[in-house]
Amino acid sequence: MCNTSTLLVVNNSYPGPEIRVHRGDTVFVNVHNRGKYGFTIHWHGVKQPRNPWFDGPEFITQCPIRPRTNFTYKIILSEEIGTLWWHAHSDWTRGSVHGAIVILPAENETYPFPTPDGEQTIILESWYNGNFKKIIDKALAAGTPPPQPDAYAINGHLGDTYGCPTDTIFRMEVDYEKTYLLRIINAAMNEQQFFTIMNHTLTVVAVDASYVRRFKSDYLLISPGQTMDVLVSANRNAGQYYMATRPSSDSDVPPVDFITTGIFQYTNFVGGSNASLITLPAMNNTDAMLNFISRIRNTNVTQNPPINVPADTDINRRVFITLAVNDLPCKNSKCVVSDGFAASLNNVSFVYPHIDVLQAYYRNIRGVFAENFPFLPPEFYDFTGNLTGVVSAVEVGTRAICVNYGDAVEIVLQSTQMGAGGSHPIHLHGYSFYWVGAGFGNFNGETDPSTYNLVDPPLMNTIDVPGTGWVAIRFFANNPGVWYMHCHFERHTSWGMSTVLIVRNGSTIETSIRPRPSTMPRCHR
Repeated sequence: MCNTSTLLVVNNSYPGPEIRVHRGDTVFVNVHNRGKYGFTIHWHGVKQPRNPWFDGPEFITQCPIRPRTNFTYKIILSEEIGTLWWHAHSDWTRGSVHGAIVILPAENETYPFPTPDGEQTIILESWYNGNFKKIIDKALAAGTPPPQPDAYAINGHLGDTYGCPTDTIFRMEVDYEKTYLLRIINAAMNEQQFFTIMNHTLTVVAVDASYVRRFKSDYLLISPGQTMDVLVSANRNAGQYYMATRPSSDSDVPPVDFITTGIFQYTNFVGGSNASLITLPAMNNTDAMLNFISRIRNTNVTQNPPINVPADTDINRRVFITLAVNDLPCKNSKCVVSDGFAASLNNVSFVYPHIDVLQAYYRNIRGVFAENFPFLPPEFYDFTGNLTGVVSAVEVGTRAICVNYGDAVEIVLQSTQMGAGGSHPIHLHGYSFYWVGAGFGNFNGETDPSTYNLVDPPLMNTIDVPGTGWVAIRFFANNPGVWYMHCHFERHTSWGMSTVLIVRNGSTIETSIRPRPSTMPRCHR
C-alpha cells in the first residue's frame, strides 16, 4: 500500500485542482485528454438548469472525450452554496480524477454564521495499488467482485497507520482560538466513512451545498458522493491532534476496516501524536450512523432557497424502487465463474447504450433506450427479511423513468437483502431533492407517509438508503433534461444499479432543454 502507482490525474495532482467560484457563476472548464482512454467529467451536485449537455456521465449525456482531444464544459451554478465536487464519470476513473468545487457566497451575501478565520478542503479517498480502470475492467470480465482498496487516503495521503513514511500524512496547520471551515468530500469508491478530529467538536453547517440547522458532533458520517461543510475551533491546548477516518458499513460483506490519519496541528507546536488515542465508532455501529444522520435538518435562513416541499396533495408521480445485488450468467471468454455479479433497480440492470441517452432523446433516435422503467417492483416479498425461496429474475436494459415538467415526484427507495444487503448511497443528477422520510423494514404505503418530515427536510443530492430499510424523497420536476440516477458505490453502478430520469420539456423556451451544442464529443462505441 506504500507503493508508487501510475494514475490518470488532472494537472499532475491527486486530488485534482480546486475550482473556486461564487454562487450563481457560470464557469467554463476546458478538459484536455492526454490519457490512453476516453473519459468524461461530472460536476457533482451542480443542477445545471436546462443544461444537461454538460452534466457529464458517460453515455448518459455525452460520449467520452477521446485521447488527444479536448472538450469545454459550461457549468451553470444556481442555488448551490458551500462545497461540491467534480469527478470523472467513466468506469472507475473517478478514483484518481476528482477535486473540489468551492462555491463562495455571492457579492453582498454573507455566511449564516460568523465568517471563519480560514478554511480547508478535506477529500476522503480509496487507495488502490493499480490503475482504477484496469481493476474494474478485469473484475467485470471475470465476473468476480473487484478487490478491496489497499488503503484509504486523506487528500492523497495515507497517514501513519500503514507503516508508510511519516511524510505521507496530511497536516492542517491552525492557530489557537481561530475557527476554520472544513469542506469535506467523500470521494471513496465504495465506502461510507466516519470522520473525526480528536478532542475537538465539529459543527455541521451544510450538506450537499445547502445550509442545514447547525448541530455539534464528535464525528461525521458521510457517504460516497456527499459533501459537508463543518466548523471547528482550535480551542484546545496547543498540540498535534489526529484527524481520522474509517469505513462504516451495515453489509454482510463489509469493506476492509482501515483507519487513516491526518494531523490537526497548532502553529509552532513541536511534538508527537499517539495513534492509540484515536476514537471512532466501530465500522458496524448502526446506532452511531442513525444518531448522526437523524440530526440533519433544513434551516430557514435567507441564504437558502425557500423550503418548497411537495405536499401530499401535490404528488402526481409516485415511484417505488427496490435496490438489489443479483447475478447473471457470465458469458465472455475471461469468465472464471458461471454467474457474474449484477445489480438492479426494480429488477432492471442498466446497460449503457452505444450513444448517449440525451442525444437519442433530443434527436428522437429510436432503439437506444425505452421509456418504460417500472414504477413498481415486479414482485413484492419480504425485502428486508428472510429471502428463502425467493427467486427474483433480473432483466437487462436501458430503461428510463419519464415524467412531465412540473410534476411533483415522490420516489421511495427500498433496500433488499439480495446479495449481502447493505446500504446504498443514491445520487440523482440535475436535482437537489427533499429527504422526507426513512425507516427500517419494508415500506408501508398506508402508514409510513404519516411519519414524513414535510416541515424542514434537508435538501440533498445523495441519500444513503439503509441496508434494512427505505428512504423517501420528493421534488418538483422543474429541470428538463436527461438525468442519471445511480448508486454511488462504484461496484454497484458497474453492475447496473442505475437508471435515467427524463423530465420532458415544458411549454415554453424557459422550461425546455437548451439547444444541443455543436461541440459535443462524437460517439465511436
